[in-house]
Amino acid sequence: MKTLLNSDWTPLLMQWYDKYKRTLPWRTESPRDPYKVWVSEIMLQQTRVEAVKSYYTNWMEHFPDIPTLAAAEEEDVVRQWQGLGYYSRARNLHTAVREVMEHYGGKVPETREEIRKLKGIGDYTAGAILSMAYGKRETAVDGNVLRVFARIYNMEDNILSAKVKKEITELVKTRQDAARPGDFNEALMDLGATVCIPGQPRCEVCPLVGVCLAKKAGKENEIPLRITKKEVPVEPITVFVVKLRKEEAVQDKLIQSGCNGRRDQAGIPTEAATFYYLLHQRPSKGLLAGMWEFPNCAGEGEQGREALTALLSGMGVAVGNISRRVRKIRHVFSHKIWQMAVYTAEAATVTGECAQATAAKQSRKTDPADCIAPNPDAATLPNDWRWVPVAELEDYNLAGPHNRILRDGNEPTTK
Repeated sequence: MKTLLNSDWTPLLMQWYDKYKRTLPWRTESPRDPYKVWVSEIMLQQTRVEAVKSYYTNWMEHFPDIPTLAAAEEEDVVRQWQGLGYYSRARNLHTAVREVMEHYGGKVPETREEIRKLKGIGDYTAGAILSMAYGKRETAVDGNVLRVFARIYNMEDNILSAKVKKEITELVKTRQDAARPGDFNEALMDLGATVCIPGQPRCEVCPLVGVCLAKKAGKENEIPLRITKKEVPVEPITVFVVKLRKEEAVQDKLIQSGCNGRRDQAGIPTEAATFYYLLHQRPSKGLLAGMWEFPNCAGEGEQGREALTALLSGMGVAVGNISRRVRKIRHVFSHKIWQMAVYTAEAATVTGECAQATAAKQSRKTDPADCIAPNPDAATLPNDWRWVPVAELEDYNLAGPHNRILRDGNEPTTK
């Protein structure tokens, strides 16, 4: 390793970077704006670069600077983040820019000690901002950098261990380009993302292949060693997309004809109708805090359907026509996996004599056409539940997998 340390390969890397660096929307300015570096690095955490590009551009259209983001409502901030996942990143960023406005006059701090005090900023993000925006000789060691250095120095220890991370961080410092520390950090990231990739690296186009000890030892496909985490638990979740058709003058129809009013082919009264969907707001703290979701509960199969039907019935919402067709969605968090079974369902009446008939048929065969649907404006629901017109669904911050149901599924639709 001593020989390699004395070999100055940094110019090789920088020449490669100047020729092949990726064109990214957050790299368009020189010098770099610390706020824009900050936003891009937070978005890039646990998210692919290609997925981040459009989100970053849209974000900057809504929140072009720190004062604008600090003045925004949290609901709007989360809405612009919708689809990126890990929503605590957006909330922490929002909180932190308000801290910058209050304590630093709207200017991102220029020292590691001060910037690390901001919510959501760790060592990596601090190093990225300080080096890329302020030209400070600070390291920004992420998974790409760990992999590149483990291969260059043929490190056979677990790169996720604190000992190896510390050792690599010190090595990065020794190789960092003093005149271009930010570009050096980004060059390492680009090399790791496009050439020194996981699995089988593209050694044939690597500018550092001549100094790579792992390549020399024939271990480039084996290194780095990563001790895998323990198995992530899988939680089965049953979801109902509950639709309600609201009829005009429904109360008059109930009075005039009970359950026997004039109906269309679907068995619904022929007055003009608006479709509503039932949404639930998650608690203000915890996983996907404050976001909206379609009705759901733990469990799968018949047991899950019965549990969710009972939950809704307890709030006065009887459901029927539960679809036989089930849509499977697998949503991965860092600490758990949701295995979601999504069904469509229709709301049935919960008032009058029709309610008795509906309550007696809590099964897949329940037919809402047996009764007139309830008026959502008059429905009494807990504060964290709401009937939402189909045209307004996109105004709600739906939690990641539930937004996917709205975005990709055939039901519901605003078309």
